[in-house]
Amino acid sequence: MKRVVAIDGHNLALQRGTGVATYAKNLADNIVELGWDAWTLYGAPISPKYNNLVREISFFDYLGGTAKKRGTIADAYDFTKEFFRAPFGYEAFKVPLSGMVESRRFESRLPQEAAIYNVQNLFNVARRYFARHKKFLPVRFDNPPDVMHWTYPLPVRVVGVPNIYTIHDLVPLRLPYTTLDNKRFYYRLIKGCIQNGERICTVSERSKDDIRLMFDVPERRIVNTYQSVETNLSARQKTLEEAEQEVEGIYGLKPKSYFLFFGAIEPKKNVSRLIEAFLAARLNTKLVIVGSRAWKSDDEMRLYDSIEKKNSGEGDKIHIFDYAPRPFLISLIRAAKAVVFPSLYEGFGLPVLEAMQLGTPTLCSNGGSLPEIAGSASICVDPYDIGDIRRGLEMLDADESLRSRFSVEGIVRARIFGAESYRKKLQSLYDEVLTGN
Repeated sequence: MKRVVAIDGHNLALQRGTGVATYAKNLADNIVELGWDAWTLYGAPISPKYNNLVREISFFDYLGGTAKKRGTIADAYDFTKEFFRAPFGYEAFKVPLSGMVESRRFESRLPQEAAIYNVQNLFNVARRYFARHKKFLPVRFDNPPDVMHWTYPLPVRVVGVPNIYTIHDLVPLRLPYTTLDNKRFYYRLIKGCIQNGERICTVSERSKDDIRLMFDVPERRIVNTYQSVETNLSARQKTLEEAEQEVEGIYGLKPKSYFLFFGAIEPKKNVSRLIEAFLAARLNTKLVIVGSRAWKSDDEMRLYDSIEKKNSGEGDKIHIFDYAPRPFLISLIRAAKAVVFPSLYEGFGLPVLEAMQLGTPTLCSNGGSLPEIAGSASICVDPYDIGDIRRGLEMLDADESLRSRFSVEGIVRARIFGAESYRKKLQSLYDEVLTGN
């Protein structure tokens, strides 16, 4: 029989993808490539009493973000029922896919060939249960998977099988002023993952060291698999010329005329210092920012917003798009002069890897895991030093030979994080927990 590894659909269900959603989809796809079965466990507001077709319809309604909000009385009834039921756990049920629902729009979000399971409102119920009792919510399957691999710290455990929790980073604890998380809750949650997990999976040596030192975890219990993404395969659907034409036609940007940042606009991403450094450099190159405004984004964008109000013309060099569909984002990366990502701290740094895979030069920070991912194939700058960021931008802008070198070296460097290496690490991790080593 094939092994079965289940993962959660917590981030896969988000309307706009995140780095963790990309991680989850790639994890499931690589599990399938190993010759095993992958299941995904969601927390959609779907009752197990629904028949199979209504389950399927309701699931895609949920993914599409059109599910109706319940009223206060209905919520109060559910909370009361949950209070008494949660300690006994919940049973996961299957959401069959008959093909009756047109679902092709979700192909980029759903893992290949993965069976779908659900527990009604799982993740909301689990958080409330953990907040009340400081315990992980138990979940059962009729026929359980061999391994449950949580792609994000969640206060849930599957009964009777090894549970693995991926902790991408400890940013809420290392840089508490950059996130909105309840820090006491998060600290307890990470401790709970360590206590309930047979192994902790992480995505860089930097994160592994943070977890080991902050929580006094034996090194053998933390496994760094790194992270894999094959952005270069997606890019093969278009030639470089087609991608550049797309960018110019849709965004009005000529090829190699702009630096590109993509990611959420929040304190950790350091967009405010990037904008200040870019404006101080007074380059002819534009700065393109693709990302939605998140917590404290007003602080991050204060300089840009004040320039826009003055109509001084300086703001014309900065183009901001709150979202780009994945295919367009890949085209934007390919057509950029460089990807710039001077984040204060990252557990991995997916934008840098994606840019390197596509042969686009990069600038990144010397903090967190980014130097570990980029190696010598990027300009690394002090993310707190605006002058250092400015000098890095000026070097990339002026030196075509440097950009060409980073383009070639980046492609070579990115191979370290290829799918084959990733699958070997995953297989070793699952073998360990299944054999009890």
